[in-house]
Amino acid sequence: MSKRKQSPSKEAESDSDSDSVSFVDVSFDFFDPNPTIDYHAIKRLLKQLFQRDADAFDLGALTDLVLSQPTVGTTIKTDGLESDPYALLTVLNMHVHQAHPTIAALAAYFLDKTAQADPAFNATLAGLFRGQGTHVGLVLCERLVNMPVQTVPPMYRMLSDEIKWALADSEPYAFTHLLFVSRAYHLSDAEEEALANRAPAGKSSKKSKKQKGPQPPSQARPQDGIYSFHPEDACIEEHALHSLSYPFSASPEPREPDAFGLDVRGRLMLVDASRWEELVAKMAEVYV
Repeated sequence: MSKRKQSPSKEAESDSDSDSVSFVDVSFDFFDPNPTIDYHAIKRLLKQLFQRDADAFDLGALTDLVLSQPTVGTTIKTDGLESDPYALLTVLNMHVHQAHPTIAALAAYFLDKTAQADPAFNATLAGLFRGQGTHVGLVLCERLVNMPVQTVPPMYRMLSDEIKWALADSEPYAFTHLLFVSRAYHLSDAEEEALANRAPAGKSSKKSKKQKGPQPPSQARPQDGIYSFHPEDACIEEHALHSLSYPFSASPEPREPDAFGLDVRGRLMLVDASRWEELVAKMAEVYV
């Protein structure tokens, strides 16, 4: 039985015999993380979240930790309980699990990434990780690329409710801060111009409809050229004490000089827990 079903979403599908575009209704079901079914799909989503640096962590152990708390967190599926999840949202208490090898490795990684790039962020994190009265919730949210952002607010609302229910049962979810992990990408001026030149002008042809590869960003160019993969990051950053996009430690795979590839980066955002409900409400307002 799913937690909730979201109204069907219409996804465009190009017709192989004409220039017309047909639509397919897709309904989204929200489920608790299922240890019996979801292990491999959740591990893949975590690998996607941490990108090139994923091999630095025991993602199998992290997946087991996520699945050890099935009443806190949500997956989204489109083909029933037995199918693979297309999206995940959960939160882990970094203080409670500080002795867990993967959580300890992630804490060290976050401190390393902020040390030179944002000393103030680093000092805040170091103090929170050392503190006895502070509980940092590590928010892990990832989804497949074709999942609409409108599926995100319901997941956050469910997580908010689940945290309240867990607290009512005296479970350790009284967070002082929430640390969000996300992904971003950087485009140089030349790369952005190249992407713009790839975009089809006027009526799309069959060939252009089927064209794969990076598409021009839909948002205005940020001053630093760093774009979000997840639109909801804008809401989170508005409520954040600190936010940082950083290059991964592992080197990208080599490619031909004229080949196009995104400069993918990691992102950390720290939010005071007092603004959590405000953030959840803002997402529901913006992404409808």
